[in-house]
Amino acid sequence: MLVRLIRWFSRNVGNLILAFFMAVVVWVAAIIAVDPNQESVYPRPVPLELVGQDDSMLQLETIPGNVRITLNAPQSIWTQLNEDPELIRAWIDLSGLGKGEHVVPVKTQVQISPAEIISVEPAEVTVLLEPSKTSDFEVNLSVTGDPALGYSLGVPGVDPPQVAVTGPESLVDQVVQIVATLDVNGANTNISRDVQVQALDGNGSAVRGIVLSPQTVRGNQPVNLLGGYRNVVVRVETTGEPADGYWLTNISVSPPNVTVFSTDPQLVNELPGFVETNLIDLTGLRDDVDIRASLNLPEGITLVGEESVLVRLSIAAQEGTLPISLPIEAIGLPPDMEASFIPESVDLLLAGPLPILNNLKPAEIRLVANLSGMEPGIYQVTPIVDLLPSQVRVISIQPETVAATIIRPSTPTPTPTGGTPTPTPSSTGGTPVATSPGVTPTPEATVTPSPTP
Repeated sequence: MLVRLIRWFSRNVGNLILAFFMAVVVWVAAIIAVDPNQESVYPRPVPLELVGQDDSMLQLETIPGNVRITLNAPQSIWTQLNEDPELIRAWIDLSGLGKGEHVVPVKTQVQISPAEIISVEPAEVTVLLEPSKTSDFEVNLSVTGDPALGYSLGVPGVDPPQVAVTGPESLVDQVVQIVATLDVNGANTNISRDVQVQALDGNGSAVRGIVLSPQTVRGNQPVNLLGGYRNVVVRVETTGEPADGYWLTNISVSPPNVTVFSTDPQLVNELPGFVETNLIDLTGLRDDVDIRASLNLPEGITLVGEESVLVRLSIAAQEGTLPISLPIEAIGLPPDMEASFIPESVDLLLAGPLPILNNLKPAEIRLVANLSGMEPGIYQVTPIVDLLPSQVRVISIQPETVAATIIRPSTPTPTPTGGTPTPTPSSTGGTPVATSPGVTPTPEATVTPSPTP
């Protein structure tokens, strides 16, 4: 039996192989029909990685940050690649590369199959490597400008005195000096300021592509007063008073101190530390004013620079308070309704500039209660101050709420024409007083301003 099976297999082995091959072909054709291959450029740029670079070597030229990869893969693989870009890598290997120019191929990998990389753009990258170098340089502080008149400059200094320069060897070797610039123009006190440092080559041009540490240093420049000169404060002297209801709130002077000179140093040394302006008259001032004022200098002493200073006088109205009582006016009621209030008037305390309060008239203020949409009845309402000058404010309202009684007056009954009306005697025996329905006497407003201390 076994012999027959072996003979049959030997006679039909070719047919079996052919059948298996045909089955594979059919299976592959079916797969391709369902999930066809597609050749295309990957839609996203693939980052180009650097591996194996020696830490002591630096790149002198910029290499591409990304590459473009063309792939051939089934549609299902393309879907996964588009969803996860980390499935594709591109890198160049710098392992073992020394100083000089190198052409390095771009390597790629697709971490999913089946996928075929057709091309990479660029396929290779030129890399220029050079050893890294660090050198220390002294900082040269360059002082520019002149100090204020009457002052001289001492010996400048810088902290720290050295700066480390790091970069490619060829660039570091170009550095000749490290400079920092300190401007002292117009200085009348010692200067200590952070300034930027810069690396220069032999031609005085800045060297790029290197790192300076630190990038700033502190420049120190002593500024000394010359003999016979002295810096003193300016004190403003005034006379008179501002207009009634106004006061002087502030005095500022520019410059706040000045430099004086005498051929006799003893004279400037005897000064009390300040000089006074000539008298400035404040009489009748109502607003801020700028005045050029000359200085009252002792004989033998002169002012260095401008012969006057700018004095700014700040004038403001004095604040005060004003108690006032006002009647309440109803607004928003239709013509067939009327309202009365308990109490009929409200006490206000106003505050503001005294010149305005002194001239404020009751007619310039209005106290109203908005009764819009209310039906007859009794309501608690809050009066509102209206028509108040913009610089005046309300400190308090007493009481804050009042009772408003809204009525709809009845129509008077006509008097019969055929008889004589019989007068009704008064129970008190007094003389009756006629009053109009719905009319409440309005109290007169009183105004008594008082200044705020």
